[in-house]
Amino acid sequence: MTTSNVVVLDNGGGLIKAGIGGERDPSAVIPNCMGKPPSSKKWLMGDQLHSHSDLTSVSLRRPFDRGYLLNPDLQRDIWSHLFSNLLRISPSQSSLLLVEPLFNLPSIQRSIDELVFEDLGFRSLFVADSPSLVHLYEASHCPYGLLAKSQCSLVVDCGFSFTHAAPVFQNFTINYAVKRLDLGGKALTNYLKELVSYRAVNVMDETFIMDDVKEKLCFVSLDVPRDLQIARRPGKDNLFRCTYVLPDGITYMKGFVKDPNEAGRYRTLDGGAPPSTVTKEDMDQHEVTEKPEDRRRIDLTKTEFNLTNERFLVPEMIFRPADLGMNQAGLAECIIRAVNSCHPDLHPVLYQSIILTGGSTLFPQFAQRLEMELRPLVPDDYQVKITTQEDPILGVWRGGSLLASSPDFEAMCVTKSEYEELGSARCRKRFFH
Repeated sequence: MTTSNVVVLDNGGGLIKAGIGGERDPSAVIPNCMGKPPSSKKWLMGDQLHSHSDLTSVSLRRPFDRGYLLNPDLQRDIWSHLFSNLLRISPSQSSLLLVEPLFNLPSIQRSIDELVFEDLGFRSLFVADSPSLVHLYEASHCPYGLLAKSQCSLVVDCGFSFTHAAPVFQNFTINYAVKRLDLGGKALTNYLKELVSYRAVNVMDETFIMDDVKEKLCFVSLDVPRDLQIARRPGKDNLFRCTYVLPDGITYMKGFVKDPNEAGRYRTLDGGAPPSTVTKEDMDQHEVTEKPEDRRRIDLTKTEFNLTNERFLVPEMIFRPADLGMNQAGLAECIIRAVNSCHPDLHPVLYQSIILTGGSTLFPQFAQRLEMELRPLVPDDYQVKITTQEDPILGVWRGGSLLASSPDFEAMCVTKSEYEELGSARCRKRFFH
């Protein structure tokens, strides 16, 4: 085992990113869960699950629920496996930089401190939040850019459980200005499950498979009314229709997109000249080959299903949650409220320094749509500039790695002896939460 390390742990509700401070990429990126496939007699860790051949109908247990750590015992088991088997580090000879959710509850903070110092025995601990680390990483990459000069940015983090719009000033998240949308990657996957189960085949238990469908086939629409019209068209005139093949457990164990070229046809709408199939004349001349009764007849034994408007209706939740009956503002309004909560002098700089991070920002056309939504809401004399991180899933971890390698890092930490002497609540005050 290696000694005298700083372990950087971005402990997300969906994925854990873990590695040694100072390195560019984490050593391990694993699902933060345990799972039990029907063919297995025991519960498997996240990394063991992904190497398992058959992931259909996996039962899942997650330590996080609705964005908060509610099962510390399960988290301890996952961390123990991670540190001893994947990172191969000795906690007693290591410091830990832990990325915690914003506004973590004091009771959860106490149980995390117990986990770190008493159960695992780490030498020292520093707790950070994701927006400040994203800002640190981006500012260090462009030392002469606006971000570094103004020391100010607006980090939009679309995570597993929540989406936050968080202003950052001089590497500190301005907590009173952070606005939250109670929607994240998990809710989007669940919505996709419901749509597909209602229209085609029951996939309510297929979390891993539907995550794969979402990541490979969903995109953000730049013109929803137009795209809904196109999605109703029959046959090849429907630019959104594509087929996903479910694993059958015999020939292939993992699901896949049947025709990747077909899945990418929608890009011709906004990325180039619209194809001729989109014109009204073609629509009128089109011969309908699919009979209505065929569309209603569902074969429950089939191992594939078609997607059409689900592909853009799922990410649409982030921009228009009210359309789904949720009493929430959309992402653009969330950002406006976060900026308006800050001092007016910061407003123009924040709008020019919007950074997107988190897995859900990987949907194609996400940044363009957000800019389209923001522009009418922002004063005309302000510029709007949106940057998507180079790798939105690893961006927070890389910021943590950078911080962990700074010469002042050890002085910022709370040591095990300080924790034992002062207790969790007093130690936590050092982290400016």
